[in-house]
Amino acid sequence: MNVLEQPTIGEYVANDFRTASVFSKYGIDFCCKGNRTIEEACKKKGIDFTQIEKEITELVETKSIGAIDFKSWPTDLLIDYIEKIHHRYVEEKSTVLIAFLDKLCKVHGHNHPELFAIKELFDGCAGALAQHMKKEELILFPFIKKLENAIRTKQAIEQPKFGTVENPIAMMREEHENEGDRFVKIVELTNNYTPPSDACNTYKVTFSMLQEFEQDLHKHIHLENNILFPKAIEMHSSFK
Repeated sequence: MNVLEQPTIGEYVANDFRTASVFSKYGIDFCCKGNRTIEEACKKKGIDFTQIEKEITELVETKSIGAIDFKSWPTDLLIDYIEKIHHRYVEEKSTVLIAFLDKLCKVHGHNHPELFAIKELFDGCAGALAQHMKKEELILFPFIKKLENAIRTKQAIEQPKFGTVENPIAMMREEHENEGDRFVKIVELTNNYTPPSDACNTYKVTFSMLQEFEQDLHKHIHLENNILFPKAIEMHSSFK
């Protein structure tokens, strides 16, 4: 079976998260821009997709041992996981990274002025994500849980003020893409998280933490964009 005939990159990663490593290897966004086919993404980046096709085919045909099948989880469990693992991660690491970047700007900013731009970008990201996650936790996620409960108990559900669930989901996806774009700039400014030759230990740790933060954010957004949100849209459509 030719993988290029498959619908989207996001669906590949939703079915087998191991494929995310292949897309990341070639700089293909599987979370914020996971709604493209492999062929579309390769054309956009000027990449010959033959090798990517080969690697993905080999990977999906290999049995996965111990991998978590998030796609099979009920939505309430997936939401709890996202909140307790990824939302908490953002909250905890943002505070630490803001402090570290502030210190780097004060100590190394005169030799590395790009640090000020990196700090400004991350401060914006942390603030935007804090507001974004609250909207999910207080509005969108509780409604998705109500949807699942209504389906399970075969009860009616009061339609929300925002209309179809696709409306807040579209907003969340746009905000995800904004933060993805912001991190593209951070990657460029940090030279792909490569500390300069005069970097101190704090400098090296900060760049390593930024890279880890981006990786966690990719998985976080993937779970929402490619698994949770499509399920929510499908569930809500059953009430129309």
